Amino acid sequence: MQILLRITGMAWRHRPNLILAYVSFFAAIGFSLLVPKLFGNSIDKLVSIEGQQVTVLAVEWTTQLVLALAILGANVARGFSDFARTYATDSLSQKVSFDLRNLLYDKLQHISFAYHDKEHTGNLMSKATSDVESIRRFINLGLVRSLDVSVRIVAITSILLFLDWKLALLSLVFVPFVVLRSTLVLRRLRRMWLHVQEVMGETVTVLQENLVGIHVVKAFASEEYEKEKYRRKAQELREEFYKSERLQGVNSAWMSLYFTFALGLILWFGGIEVINGNLSPGGLAQFVLYMNQLTFPIRASAQIINSFSRAISSGQRMFEVLDAKSPVEEKPDAKVMGRSQQGRVQFVDVSFSYDDRTPALRHVNIDAAPGQVTAILGAPGSGKSTIVNMLPRFYDVTEGHIDIDGVDIRDVTLESLRRNVGIVQQDVYLFSDTIRDNIAYGAVNATLEDVIEAAKVAQLHDHIMSLPDGYDTWVGERGATLSGGQRQRLSIARTVLIDPPVLILDDSTSSVDVETERLIHQAMINVMKGRTTFVIAHRLSTVREADLILVLQDGEIVEQGSHIELMAKRGTYRDIYDLQLRPQAEILLDAAITSGDIGGDN
Repeated sequence: MQILLRITGMAWRHRPNLILAYVSFFAAIGFSLLVPKLFGNSIDKLVSIEGQQVTVLAVEWTTQLVLALAILGANVARGFSDFARTYATDSLSQKVSFDLRNLLYDKLQHISFAYHDKEHTGNLMSKATSDVESIRRFINLGLVRSLDVSVRIVAITSILLFLDWKLALLSLVFVPFVVLRSTLVLRRLRRMWLHVQEVMGETVTVLQENLVGIHVVKAFASEEYEKEKYRRKAQELREEFYKSERLQGVNSAWMSLYFTFALGLILWFGGIEVINGNLSPGGLAQFVLYMNQLTFPIRASAQIINSFSRAISSGQRMFEVLDAKSPVEEKPDAKVMGRSQQGRVQFVDVSFSYDDRTPALRHVNIDAAPGQVTAILGAPGSGKSTIVNMLPRFYDVTEGHIDIDGVDIRDVTLESLRRNVGIVQQDVYLFSDTIRDNIAYGAVNATLEDVIEAAKVAQLHDHIMSLPDGYDTWVGERGATLSGGQRQRLSIARTVLIDPPVLILDDSTSSVDVETERLIHQAMINVMKGRTTFVIAHRLSTVREADLILVLQDGEIVEQGSHIELMAKRGTYRDIYDLQLRPQAEILLDAAITSGDIGGDN
C-alpha cells in the first residue's frame, strides 16, 4: 500500500490532469446511467402488460422523438466525457513516467560506484524501461479507472435496488464470490509480477553483456553457446508470463460465468415480476441494461487488479533504486572547491575495504608535493587503482582522510572536487559522437582551437586531420572506428582540456605501441609540469622518471623512493625492474655468478 501511495503522490504533482480525469469520468458515469432510464421510459410509453394481456399504447411521435434525441444526446455527451478522461489520464501517465525516468537517471548519475559494482546493468535498464511502463499503465488504468469502477458499481447497485430490491439481491448474489476471488488473484499476481520483472532484468542483462562482448563471443566461436544461454532465459521469462496470463484468463472466465448466470436469473425472475405487475416492461429493460453496464466495471476489475499487481512489484523495484543510500554522500554544508592553487595531495593513514571485511588499503600515507609526479607500482590487486579511486571520491575512505591543499576532500562538493582532479582511465569509454565532442566532454564550452590544442598535446591531431571529416568524424559506438592507441590518446586529450591541477594517469600508455608510447610520454612531460600527478602502470619504463615511486603489495606501501634509491635497496622494485627492463643476458650472467657456475675454482 505504501508503494501505491507514493505513486499516487507523484501523480498528485500533476493535479490539473488528475482532477480533469476525475471530473470527466464522473460526467461520463452520469450520462451513461441516464441512457437506460430514458430507454425504459420509452418502452413503457409504447407497451403495457397486465397479467397475460399485452397492450400497445398510443403515443405522440414527437414524444418518442424527444426520448430518442435525449438518448442520442446522452451518448454523445458520454463520448465527449470519455475523450476528456482518456486525454487527461494519458497525459497524466506520460508525465509521471517522465518524472520517474528522470528521477531514476539522476539517481544513477549521483550514486556511488559501490552501488554500480553490485547491480547488473541489464537489471537497471529493465527498471528504467519495463518497470516505468508498468507504473505508467497503472496511472492510466488503475489509479483513475479504479475509482471509476467503484463509483459505477455503487451507483448501478443502488439503482437496481431501487427498481426491484428482490431482483437486485438475486442478481447480485455472485458479488461476494467476485470480491473474494479478486482478492486472492491480486495476492498471487503481485508475487508473480515481481518474479517476472526480476527474470526480465536478468534476460536484458544477458542480452546487454552479449552485445558489449560480441568481439569475444565471435573470437571464441561461442555464438551457439550464447544463443542457448539467451534461449533458456527467454524460455524462463515466457513461462513466467504464461503463468500470470493463465491466472488472468481463468479469472476472466469465472467473471463471465458469474454474469451469464446473473443474466439468466434476471430474465427468469424479472419476467415473473412483470407478469405479476410488480415491474413494468420498461423497468425490466432498464434492469437488463443497468446489469449490462455493471458487467463492464466488474470485467475491468480483472485488468485493474493486474495493473495494481504490476505497479506494486515494479514500484518496489524502482523505489529500491530511488531510496538506495550512497556510501559517498555530499555534506549539506559542503563548500565549492576553487581551482587548487598548490595541488598538494596528502593521504593520512588511509584504510579502505570494498566489503567491510578484506582491506584493500592498509594505513596508506602519501605526501605528494605540488607539481610532483608520484608513480604507483604493484601487482594486480595490490591497491593501485583503489588509491586513485579515493582521490575523486569514487569511494570514501574507511579510515583516515585525504587532503588537497590541507582541505579534507569530504568537505567540498563532489562536482568541484572532480573539476580539480583529471583522470585518464585504463578502460577508455567513448560516446557515439564526433571526435570533437568526445574530446570536449567535460568542457562543453571549449572552442575548436582548445580542442585542437589538446589533441596536439596527446599526439592525435595529425591522425584526426588525415580523416575525411576531421574533428567531425563519428567515432561509432564505444569508439569502434578508432584503434586502442587512438582511443587512449583521445582520452588524454579529453583530460588535458579541462586543465586539472591534479592529474591521474591510470595505465594511460599500457595499450599503445612503442613509438606511440614515446610520443605520448614526451607530450605528457610537458602536461605534467605544474601539476600534481599520479601515474599507475605495470611497466617501469613509464614510472622511472617519477619524483616518487610507491610500491604496493596487498594494500600496503612496502617501498617508496626515487628510481635510483629503490634500485639500491635491491627489494621488490629491483625485482620488477629485473623482470621487465634489465637485459636478459645480464640477468643470466648474474644468476650464473650467484650459483657458482662461472669463476671460482675453474
